[in-house]
Amino acid sequence: MSFARTGLFALAAVLATAAAVIGASSQPAGKAPAKPAKKSYVIGLVAKSNSNPVFIAARTGANDAAKEIGKQYGIEIKIDWRTPVSEDGQKQAEFIEQLVAAGADGIAVSASDAAKLKTAIDAADAKGVPVATFDSDVPGSKRFAYYGTDDFACGQQVAAELAKAMGGKGTVAILAGNPNAPNLQSRVRGVKDGLAKFADIKVLDTYYHPETPQDAVSKVEQVMAANPQITGWAMVGGWPLFTKNGLDKVAGKAKVVAVDALPAQLEYLRNGQCEVLLGQKVYEWGYESVRLIMDRLIKGESPKDPVIKAELVPVTKANADEYGKNWDKWLGNSGKK
Repeated sequence: MSFARTGLFALAAVLATAAAVIGASSQPAGKAPAKPAKKSYVIGLVAKSNSNPVFIAARTGANDAAKEIGKQYGIEIKIDWRTPVSEDGQKQAEFIEQLVAAGADGIAVSASDAAKLKTAIDAADAKGVPVATFDSDVPGSKRFAYYGTDDFACGQQVAAELAKAMGGKGTVAILAGNPNAPNLQSRVRGVKDGLAKFADIKVLDTYYHPETPQDAVSKVEQVMAANPQITGWAMVGGWPLFTKNGLDKVAGKAKVVAVDALPAQLEYLRNGQCEVLLGQKVYEWGYESVRLIMDRLIKGESPKDPVIKAELVPVTKANADEYGKNWDKWLGNSGKK
């Protein structure tokens, strides 16, 4: 009986194992592939200004993402570019409202004024339109994700590069553009935090100006004329370097480190008037924003950490030419949809 009993137990074990295998094979191996609910989607892209090359690069990235993701799913993704001629937070808020009213499926925005955009973003979310921010965040809003520079860390990196170029001593002025832009405010705080580590470096002041190259150059020249003791400029944006001869009154007197590494700015590295440029992931601003929004719309997925930090790319005279090749792509496709 013991042998028979053993045989029965063995047979039962085999049958149980077989049943388990059959049961397992009848279950999906993983989560079923997500399928788009529609054949066509519209993503609104609201940048700060439509002539700034960094946002033209972002637009190119968004268009490229739309084509690639559309091809992947067999759908059409349209990028609806709604951006003011120059920085205007109220206009941006109106564009978001217009996009929602027009039936946009998602919106990506770089905030010129967080306070003015919060209500519009929250209203879009309430109507089921997911909003992602890039470049300049609105952290108190219901945006589901932010992709861009860690602005405080960016300011710290500007400070570290400038302190190195200055030999750890001297007087620094900070150039900061729009005083209402939350990303620039964070960068300024980062610069001050970074320079506080150097006992022999004094921060003179922070200087704001309208974000045009001409206004920036005028501000720098006025400050230099009134404060000849300045030996370093921490530029949390590269505005004066977007035009020719923007640093003529600074060259030979002060070291310069600036954010962004646009084609016009690269010339200042080549001629020795700027020490380091910190390039942002401007193409990825658009590309990643569209990817994040489409993941939300198609897969129902949001990033675990809503703040996705993009590293800066240090550009010097040594790698300026190589880095500059990126702009052939980023600007060459800017007019295509």
